[in-house]
Amino acid sequence: MKARKAVMPVAGFGTRFLPATRAVPKVLFPVLDTPPIHYAAREAVQAGIKRVVFVVSQRQEAVTGYFSRFSELEAALERASKSEMLHQMLAIPGMADFSCVLQREQRGLGHAILSARPQVGDEPFAVFLPDDLILTSQPVIGRMIDLAAEKGASVIAVRQVPDEMVPSLGIVDAERVEGHTYAVNRLVEKPALEDAPSNLAIIGRYVLTPQIFDELDVTDSGAGGEIQITDAIASLLRTQPVYAYEFPGVHFDVGTPLGLLKASIHAALQREDTAPALRAWLDAIDDVHEPAHPD
Repeated sequence: MKARKAVMPVAGFGTRFLPATRAVPKVLFPVLDTPPIHYAAREAVQAGIKRVVFVVSQRQEAVTGYFSRFSELEAALERASKSEMLHQMLAIPGMADFSCVLQREQRGLGHAILSARPQVGDEPFAVFLPDDLILTSQPVIGRMIDLAAEKGASVIAVRQVPDEMVPSLGIVDAERVEGHTYAVNRLVEKPALEDAPSNLAIIGRYVLTPQIFDELDVTDSGAGGEIQITDAIASLLRTQPVYAYEFPGVHFDVGTPLGLLKASIHAALQREDTAPALRAWLDAIDDVHEPAHPD
């Protein structure tokens, strides 16, 4: 059975973006002009996902609001004869069946996913972390869904990372099966470089069997009282195989200010309406100096 539902945990406080995240959820900060949550939803829909469940915290009504009808804006665009923009706005709430679950306590990614259990039910499902923006010609999650159905197992997305990033990420010990597919032996959370089994890091896409909920239900809280999805997947490995998919394409961590800036510049350089002026500015940037401070 192929996954047709997706869970998107977005309940974090976004402390790296304070003070802005006091009022705006970080998943709505734009990559040029499109927020990461939109990219994630579009990837899900392109892969055949029919229902998207957002796991939100209090004061994050803007996330679900983004995927709802905005009648005043639609009317204004219609009056201004901006038909193309109106069509784009109407398409957003029609992308999929969107719903939300309130995570009342910030107890980690594993707890957020467990919160969506009543909406997911007893079937495989996808998990997206919108902080991980992946730009490819074909949706990464689509290939993962196909692979999960073929293997009857869970699949996690991975990519090669430089040595300096290994100690801050989840790393897999895995053996290549074929092409970009690996069989996972174990997962190591934030290992010291000398202890890391590889430099294949877990990136924010998962396709999980429903048995993961039972594992999450009995997973002990780790540091900070959080329930980790990597611990639950490690437990799942005792009873069923788990595979890793090394995805192609460009990846940005837009959960950091610098990553968001890089992704926005990348997006702007791909567009005819922004690329020429941005390239000209970048070429001239060495000539830009801060004005001298007055005495």
